[in-house]
Amino acid sequence: MTKLATYHPLDWAVQPPYLYPPYASTVKRSPSRPLMPLAQSLSELTGPVYGRDEIHPLDNDLTQNSVKTGEPLGERIIVTGRLLDDWGKPVPHALIEVWQANATGRYMHKEDQHDAPLDPNFSGFGRILTNKDGVYRFTTIRPGAYPWRNHLNAWRPSHIHFSVCGVNFMQRLVTQMYFPGDPLLPLDPIYNGIPDEAARQSLVSIYDHDVTQPEWALGFRFDIIVCGPRQTPFE
Repeated sequence: MTKLATYHPLDWAVQPPYLYPPYASTVKRSPSRPLMPLAQSLSELTGPVYGRDEIHPLDNDLTQNSVKTGEPLGERIIVTGRLLDDWGKPVPHALIEVWQANATGRYMHKEDQHDAPLDPNFSGFGRILTNKDGVYRFTTIRPGAYPWRNHLNAWRPSHIHFSVCGVNFMQRLVTQMYFPGDPLLPLDPIYNGIPDEAARQSLVSIYDHDVTQPEWALGFRFDIIVCGPRQTPFE
């Protein structure tokens, strides 16, 4: 299994701060004292790992991987990209997981009480191992926007959550992918909590007509860089 990258101190000109008052929940959950680096323990070095036999062939197709009776509702899309290290080299055989709301902007989770319909044919979860060239590919439904009560008339832009795991589940990075031209992006505190404009833009996927399949699905490209000066902003 390939190690993701050498550790580098976070660049706070790029990464979102722990405390960003417009994002209300950070006020309570951000650290109140300086952080202390801890050496890796035996559990981090020998924690649960995964292999190819753990991934089902349909795990990366969110339109097909649910127990269902029909097709999920909404706009079908393909999301693909590369996982890169701090030298711009591909990271092969890394686990990427995604989760998202359905086309109406609702998650299939008991804590989500948004007054929008659930889709019994769409769970909103998927996973894949990157190939030898660091490439991943998901088929899914474009998620809808949803209210989240952070401030008056607050709506989250359409987004897909990405989780990247290293050699085991203790090494994990989480980020979000957005869609080009979304009018809610300039209003979203989570997106705007990233200080650097170029870093923010790196979270916006690119429409790719070569990925788009005729009469079937639009294609979007989203690369993830795990470390270094061009590192993708992570949560």
